[in-house]
This record gives sequence, C-alpha cells and structure tokens, in this order.
Amino acid sequence: MTAQLSDIQAGSIDRFQINSNTGTDREGRSRDLSAGVSEFRYYESVLSNSITATAVISETGFVTSGNELSTAAGTIDGLPIRGGERTDIIVKDDHNNVLSPRNGLYVNRVRNADPGSQKDVYWLDFTSAECFSNEKTRVTRRYDGKISQHVENILTQVLQTNNRIDIDPTALDYNFIGNTRKPYRVCTWLASKAVPEVAVNGKNSLGATAGYLFYQTRNSFHFKSIDVLLQQNPIRKYIFNTGGKVRGYDDNIINYTIDRDVDLKESLTLGVYNNRSNFFDPVAFNYVVRDYNVEDQKDKIGMAGRNFAAEMVAPDFINSPSRIMTHVLDNGVLPQGINSQEQLENWKNRPQSPNFDAPKAMVQSIMRYNELFTIQTNITVPGDFTIKAGDVVECSFQELDGSPNKGVNRESSGIYMVAHVCHKVTPSDTLSSLGLVRDSYRQRPSSEPLLF
Repeated sequence: MTAQLSDIQAGSIDRFQINSNTGTDREGRSRDLSAGVSEFRYYESVLSNSITATAVISETGFVTSGNELSTAAGTIDGLPIRGGERTDIIVKDDHNNVLSPRNGLYVNRVRNADPGSQKDVYWLDFTSAECFSNEKTRVTRRYDGKISQHVENILTQVLQTNNRIDIDPTALDYNFIGNTRKPYRVCTWLASKAVPEVAVNGKNSLGATAGYLFYQTRNSFHFKSIDVLLQQNPIRKYIFNTGGKVRGYDDNIINYTIDRDVDLKESLTLGVYNNRSNFFDPVAFNYVVRDYNVEDQKDKIGMAGRNFAAEMVAPDFINSPSRIMTHVLDNGVLPQGINSQEQLENWKNRPQSPNFDAPKAMVQSIMRYNELFTIQTNITVPGDFTIKAGDVVECSFQELDGSPNKGVNRESSGIYMVAHVCHKVTPSDTLSSLGLVRDSYRQRPSSEPLLF
C-alpha cells in the first residue's frame, strides 16, 4: 500500500572522503567524492554482525579538493582503490540528523565499473573494520564464567574493537574453549545460549526468556536479550495516512508491505508452538525429556503486542509436539577451576554437574527466535537517520475494509522492533526503509492510536 507524499526532501552528503592506503599514496592522499555520489545506501540488521553500505559514484573528470575543483585521473586507478581504504562519511537527512559511523567505513569491493568518455560510473561496497579483523583473528583460549563477560572479552581482547559495547548481563555460567573459531561466530553461538540476568516481568528468567541477538550498529556492538529489546519504549510513532501529518505522530508511512504473517505449516515444522527435547546424559547414561508448550510460557516473556500469535491458532494443531529434538548434555565437562588440580577436585565433588543447563535455556531460545519473526512488515518513511537496528517504533495501519472512513487496525497496529534498516540518500530524496518484526497481535493497553 502506498501513500503519495510531496514533502519528502533530499538529504545531503557533506563528506565522502576516501583515504588511500597503497603504493605512493601512503603519505596521506585522499579524495572527497561527495559531489559524485548519486546514491548512497546504508544497512544495519539485528541478524548481521557488521554494518554495510553501498554507493554509486559518477565521476566526470573532476574531484573536490578542499573548496575547489581540480582535474584528476579516475579515482579507482588514480588514488587508487584496491580494497580496505578507510572512508569517512557524513550524511544528513532533511532534519539534519547525522549518519556518520564512528570509525568510518572501509571499501570491501569495487563493482559494476562502467568507464565512459564523459564520465565513469561504478559502485563501492563498504563494511566495518571489524568485519575484516574477524577474518584474521581466532578465539583460542578457555573462557569460564558468565556468557556476557565472555562476549565482552572476545570483542575487546580478540577482535580489539574500540567501538562501544552494549551488553545485557546474563544469568547462566558457561565454560568453553574457542577452538580457533572466528569471533563473530563465537559471539553469535553464545547468543543462542544466553539468558538475561533479570526477566523483564520480574519473574524467573530461566526457562522463559532465553535468546539474545548479536549485531553491530554505526557506533556500537550489541549483545541484547530479545525480551529486553521488545520492552523498550518506541522512539518514533508512524501512521499510514494519505493526507498530511497527523497530530501525535512523528511522520507518515509512505508505503508498507506485509512480508509474512503466521505460516502455520512452517511454525509446526520448527516446533514453535509445541515441541519435545530428549537430553541424553552420557555420564549417568540416562535421558531427560523436556516438553515445551508456548501456551505455558506466554505470561513469562515480554511481548510486543497484547495477544500472542499462538492464541490465534486452532488448539487442535498445537496440543501435541510437532517437532522432536535430541541433544547430548555436557555434564562433567570443563569444571570450574584456575588450574588442573582445582578443576579435578570440583569434578570429583560434582561429577554430574552440567556445564550448561540446556533443558532450561536452549529449547526456549530456539522457539524465541522463531516467535520474534512471526509477523514481518516493511515500511518506508521519510529519511530519519536516528533509527538504528534494534530500536522499537510504533505504527498505526488502516483497517482492511471497504469503508471510505477507515479506522485503525488494532490487530496489526502497535509496537514493532526494527530488525533491518536501510537509509537511502539520492539527489532528489531521502528515505528510510524499515524491516519490522513482532511476536504478537494487537496493541499494548497503554498505546491507543488516533483515528484516521
């Protein structure tokens, strides 16, 4: 659905300085291509460990040098650009909100180069410095203690990032050895085992609120609990409206599409509503059966809306396990201790003590990831560079009926989490495309939108 808006204004690219790092240009040569950027797109996602960006460059034989224009060879071969060049970017939307990654972006590749007699056109793909560092570093040592502390140590000591780190404290201890895996992979793997230290509803978090997301935004790395993210206050309120701005809302939704609603067959395949896990204990040589029914958990987790998606499904389809999983417990593995003697003593005292309490966390986290993406909606709004992946926004959509005076659809309207964001700047407009997700229907009681 689309609303025609005439008040979308162009943003500005104030700086787009590529710094050379090869050959004779190591002495500090750089070029500012801000005048030649015909399109710039910047991406963040809660499912991505790195930020990325893409720029379309059109060169006509001139590049900016200070406040003057000077003739120069094409930037690709003249600077040159060979990969890994730091690019300092300052982009603004029409409200002067600034998008400028703290540590700059780095050229990943040049593509679609089209040299011509009048101008050269090519695309540049960018990513963060940590994305490259991740490829040449490995997690090797043993880690003991809280998962949240492990992630902080890996980011600061192994990846050696100087970006800010935003981590929700975790409840369970987990000991592991890195086994030369890459930092991003280890942090993402640990996210699936993490349980928040304090549940958002004040209840016991074990067995109810497992599941973290590890992702990067323009200035920070985030290791965040899904439930904590969903309980944030919305930073923006949007409404789908074909007229002018509506009082009480920050802006209008230009267009939106519903990418996915409840897919019952897929949900049953994944065991979202009801599943059974068999945990085998190789020490005691027996097994533990854990049944998980989402209906039993709905009052223990923080939801984006009021009615859990499972409440809309016919009970006949969710009253028995639709997925059976098997896991091997790590009882007696990697006992606590600063040396081998202390570890041996701890193991003798508790030979069947689990290293990780999988029955209370792992199954629930698998289901939480699937629940989070039950409802997926894409919206496009006038450019707003303050929005980042992991933020929460509030949206109001129209009822789907034939009435000329449409009201608010209270089932689809409400709180959404920004899972993916793309900020786009061209000479004619500035737009933000938001991929929104939620796990439930209907608005929270405290959020009542205005009528159209």
